[in-house]
Amino acid sequence: MKHSKSIRSPGKTVASIILWILLIVFVSPFVIVVINSLKSNAEIMSNPLKITSNPTFDNYVTAFNTMNYPSALLNTILISVVSVVLIIITSAMTAYFVARSHTKTGKVIFYFLVASMMIPFQAVMIPLVTIYGNLGLLNSRLTLIYLYVGFGCGMGMFIFHGFINSSIPLSLEEAAMIDGAGLLQTFFWIVFPLLKPVIATLAVLDVLWIWNDYLLPSLVLTLPWQQTLPLSTYAFSGQMSVNFGPLIAALILTIVPVLIIYLFLQKYIVKGIVAGAVKS
Repeated sequence: MKHSKSIRSPGKTVASIILWILLIVFVSPFVIVVINSLKSNAEIMSNPLKITSNPTFDNYVTAFNTMNYPSALLNTILISVVSVVLIIITSAMTAYFVARSHTKTGKVIFYFLVASMMIPFQAVMIPLVTIYGNLGLLNSRLTLIYLYVGFGCGMGMFIFHGFINSSIPLSLEEAAMIDGAGLLQTFFWIVFPLLKPVIATLAVLDVLWIWNDYLLPSLVLTLPWQQTLPLSTYAFSGQMSVNFGPLIAALILTIVPVLIIYLFLQKYIVKGIVAGAVKS
């Protein structure tokens, strides 16, 4: 027994060293950003890796006021929450129909939505904005939410579909229907509560995507009062210069709320993805 421990010990030591190195590699950029957010522009330009002897929070005050942080935060929360809730509900209901229908229509819907995941947004960006612009549907947060739901349902349906097939026994639904429950009642009372791991996973992934997205909001929202947090950080970039101190502080103010959400829900990510990727 002692001999086997001595054999495994070097491997564990090497693994620990590798993990510590990876931790430093991944954390160091964020630490550098935090350090630079407490420095003046001159200090950032002279040596971005140096720790300042005179830290200041003036950059955060400037960023908070310039980007109109409360309004941008409220817009981002509203768009993210409504979009994610709609993506979860619609994709879960679609996945349930596809998983339990066993019809050609269900298969067509499944493969169509899976295929939509392979189309990059940049390929449909210009036609999409042109069509919505001609219809007068731009400059609307509802339009942006609608687009997010459309682009997010493919992945959501795929993950929910695999989880329903592999982890939810059909006998539970049959028992509910024998007791008189309809299809919607069976879904919302029996199936939907069992989807919590996948719901948490999809919520984290979609919130990270929507919260940090710049391209789609920049095409749809052009009025100042509609701006999200990523859009508001553009206020620190001019044609000839960039105000790095407030810009870095604005980026930190943008990512901190979603980072907190991620830290609380990260344990569900791998669990939900693995469960959702297994298809019976």
